[in-house]
Amino acid sequence: MLKLISGTIPLALAVAATGSVELESADYPGAPKVTEWAVPWEGTRPRDPYVDGTGRVWFVGQEGNYVAYLQPKSGKFERYEIEAGTHPHNLVVAPDGTVWFTGNRNGRLVKLDPASRKLTNYPMPDAKVDDPHTMILDRPGNAWFTAQNSAVVGRRDAKTGKIRLWPTGDGTRPYGIEADAEQRPWFVLFGTNEVGTIDPATMKMRRYTLPEGARARRLVVTGNAIWYGDYARGYLGRLDRQTGKVREFVMPAGPASLPYAMAGDDKGKIWLAETGVRPNRLVAFDPKAGSFSDSVATEGGEEGNTIRHMVFHRPSREIWYGTDRNTVGRLRVP
Repeated sequence: MLKLISGTIPLALAVAATGSVELESADYPGAPKVTEWAVPWEGTRPRDPYVDGTGRVWFVGQEGNYVAYLQPKSGKFERYEIEAGTHPHNLVVAPDGTVWFTGNRNGRLVKLDPASRKLTNYPMPDAKVDDPHTMILDRPGNAWFTAQNSAVVGRRDAKTGKIRLWPTGDGTRPYGIEADAEQRPWFVLFGTNEVGTIDPATMKMRRYTLPEGARARRLVVTGNAIWYGDYARGYLGRLDRQTGKVREFVMPAGPASLPYAMAGDDKGKIWLAETGVRPNRLVAFDPKAGSFSDSVATEGGEEGNTIRHMVFHRPSREIWYGTDRNTVGRLRVP
């Protein structure tokens, strides 16, 4: 077990250090606070929550093969049954309240009408692409997504409904995906030390090389910076998308941190889940100070756990996440 205790990480140390750095858990008035709700369907791997316009927190049960939502004020859960064999990996909620999710084992994107419970399927144009992974919606409503084992990045056109696929190469494992302010998708290639993007105007792909051995799983896009967690080496990385230069900052738990889920808040801080420590910890990096500023232990103690994806909900200033220990969690950021 790794225990993170006192201190912050100075910029020079963050760039150069190769070992772990101790960081205390937040304990002061107004400190970030974690709350978790046990999902009533055991062993279903609830994940990838997303808050809709009414405050309901939607999520998928990857192993339980369902879509559901939590009402945080009452603690009530509502479950939606979906087609057998879907095993959804990720969902997002459109501005009109429509829920979109990926069929990770049946090769499709699915639209759910929460009111009627109607499901509309959008199968992949290539039957060999059977594992849509993580999906986002850009401002015009186009769905961009990754398919990890099929090694493609895809786009569903909101107007025509047609799906286009971009192969990334055998073993590249496209994984996390986010959009920048210009609505360009950025994605990590977890099987390589690369980050990629597609220009919506030309539909051409461009790839950027990260340091040797880097393996990014998730990313956060802020201005000209592409932030990523290096799962293999225990770093937070910053890719300048204009120059292609990379800066690295050692994670508080160093090589043992296994940074996975990521989210950026409205004050510019980059939050990451250190999944190599027990309990998993959510740590924040302040780019202005050049140091890690917060560390918050999640629930579960020594129980095995992994936080795989999280999102920042701007209106409430909350980060939501799912856990392998069958909970949905909320972090109220300072």
